Amino acid sequence: MTMKKLFIIALIVTVASIISCNDVQRKPSNVYIPDMAYSRAYETYADHSNLKDAGINYTNLPVPGTIARGEEFPFPLAKDAAGDTTNYFASKKIKGPVDSLSKSEYTETERLYLINCGICHGAKLDGNGPLYKGGEGPFAAKPATLVGDAKYEAMPEGQMFYSVMYGKNLMGSYASQLNRKQRWQIIKYIKLKQAEGKAPVAVANATAKN
Repeated sequence: MTMKKLFIIALIVTVASIISCNDVQRKPSNVYIPDMAYSRAYETYADHSNLKDAGINYTNLPVPGTIARGEEFPFPLAKDAAGDTTNYFASKKIKGPVDSLSKSEYTETERLYLINCGICHGAKLDGNGPLYKGGEGPFAAKPATLVGDAKYEAMPEGQMFYSVMYGKNLMGSYASQLNRKQRWQIIKYIKLKQAEGKAPVAVANATAKN
């Protein structure tokens, strides 16, 4: 048998093998656990209501009462519907889980505050950040004065957390920028700064009485 014939036979066998292999992969007669072999891809934020018609019970919402792996400090209140303030006022009763900040935590939390909050509320928490800038910045309305305004100094930690998590008035949500622990730490940082602001006043009052 000549080399040419051997080459042709080898080529035919090779092509036949490739075709037969592709056919088995593309059109198998039986597939074990087809849902695992050919998984359905779901868009996270898409509307999945139509899947019920196909007998697929799928929801992109977490199971009620559960928290994500690695998530700390769950917050039990959902965002109020438009025009409703029930949960906003209920958040007053929630106490912050962060009792104190170590030196390193304080430094890191201050950094996070300056990046995420200081642009509006100011490095000194006086509401005079770069966006307001004494009335010369792009914001016409002065942001909340966190230190020196009795309203915000009296605001409970839980209500502050609600505002940071879901947004309130002109302030948007910071849930995507800060995780829950970081949010609670920033609120603790604000409360510590508020206490520092009250300390000189307390000393001055005590001195005046003496």
